[in-house]
Amino acid sequence: MPGITIIGLGPGNPDQITLEAWRALEDAQEVYLRTLRHPVVEALPRGPAYRSFDALYEAMDTFPEVYEAIAQRLLTLAERPEGVIYAVPGHPSMGETSVRRVLAMAAERALPVRIVAGLSFLEPATIALGIDPFDGLQIADATALAQRHHPNLDPDVAALVVQVYSRPLASEVKLTLMNLYHDDHPIRLVRAAGTPDESVRELPLYDLDRQSDVDHLTSIYIPALDKPGSVARFQDVVAHLRAPDGCPWDREQTHQTLRTHLLEETYEVLDALDADDMAKLREELGDLLLQILLHAQIAVEDGDFKLIDTVQDVIAKLVRRHPHVFAGETVQDSAEVLRHWEQIKRQERGERFASLLSGVSRALPSLSQALEMQRRAARVGFDWDSIEPVEAKVAEELDEFRQAPDPERRSAEFGDLLFSLVNLARWHAIDPESALREANGRFARRFESIERHAAGAGRPLEEMTLEEMDALWDEAKETEARDGTG
Repeated sequence: MPGITIIGLGPGNPDQITLEAWRALEDAQEVYLRTLRHPVVEALPRGPAYRSFDALYEAMDTFPEVYEAIAQRLLTLAERPEGVIYAVPGHPSMGETSVRRVLAMAAERALPVRIVAGLSFLEPATIALGIDPFDGLQIADATALAQRHHPNLDPDVAALVVQVYSRPLASEVKLTLMNLYHDDHPIRLVRAAGTPDESVRELPLYDLDRQSDVDHLTSIYIPALDKPGSVARFQDVVAHLRAPDGCPWDREQTHQTLRTHLLEETYEVLDALDADDMAKLREELGDLLLQILLHAQIAVEDGDFKLIDTVQDVIAKLVRRHPHVFAGETVQDSAEVLRHWEQIKRQERGERFASLLSGVSRALPSLSQALEMQRRAARVGFDWDSIEPVEAKVAEELDEFRQAPDPERRSAEFGDLLFSLVNLARWHAIDPESALREANGRFARRFESIERHAAGAGRPLEEMTLEEMDALWDEAKETEARDGTG
């Protein structure tokens, strides 16, 4: 049974068709071409009758539909005594979805398939770019990349994005790449590699979809970052610090000794957020990520788990807990999202009963813990209908605090008062933890201004009167109001 012969036609230069492919074409009576839109077609041997599947591209809405139809047609033709010959651009095993589908279907039917190799686009593309792919080169399909929100690329390794067949696709690819690379990252546009029309030009990433000559022979080369920037490289640095030839301090650290550093870096991030300081946030997120990678590296060394396990677990969790995003379910609003989230969590634990509050971390600061408890209770309707009862509750708790008969009762009532104030903050969409931290910052700045005034006047702070301090406090407060820092 002749079955199917699949021939690679090379990247486009007739001189690059292999001798095996040329002989197979010369001996053929009939050849089916995936497309006539390939520079080599005009130079093919004149003997066979050439037919193409170009009409399917016009008749069908998506490429997967086209490739499925091509495969179905070829499998039918393969049942003939003479079988069928199918010719594709480049190498049959590189970037040819229709070939992959043919191979899968032929295997199901036990049909023989012969692959006649062709020069792929990679060889002439790397020659045109002057690079050695063995130095490190990632290859990504433009259509698959465009469907992602973030590229699955390592920015420390060069990448070649292939089959960028149109400007609209180039625009989608650009948006995906910009989630990882800076807008002005230099790229190279490679056209018609290996043909007389070959061209390579450099441009900034943001300019990609403004090129008028983007077509089915276009690829994009993305150089590696000029300095390391990948999480993989970051973890390698951390692993080196922990290695026998690394840093003595880093090697001594354990999960327990790093606890205070993790907490400190977390609060540094919060401080940057409170200050709306993006430069500081950029730096502090790096310091926090360092702590995470240190814990992950210690776990690797102890044989507990690897970073990929952590990442795989959280990806699976996010997908599982967002069925309205990944599984086609519908929700009315964010409140329903949160209710579903809690239901899914309980199902994951296999619990018949679990309090809504059981998942609130005991390690949270008390104000944040109170806020999260109130939010969870409110999701199921345990909340007032308006803010007036909330304000009345604050006043009630203040009265009970004032009337407390002993220190123990006074402490309990003060806790209730704080809890009520957190609820008031929630109703006003205020994060009480951040609000208090900002108030602490204001107090520190204003008190420091009093100290500086006293130092400038050569007076000990203890000799200043309360009235003088109050006046300086008000002055600092007015300055902050003018400067917009208060």
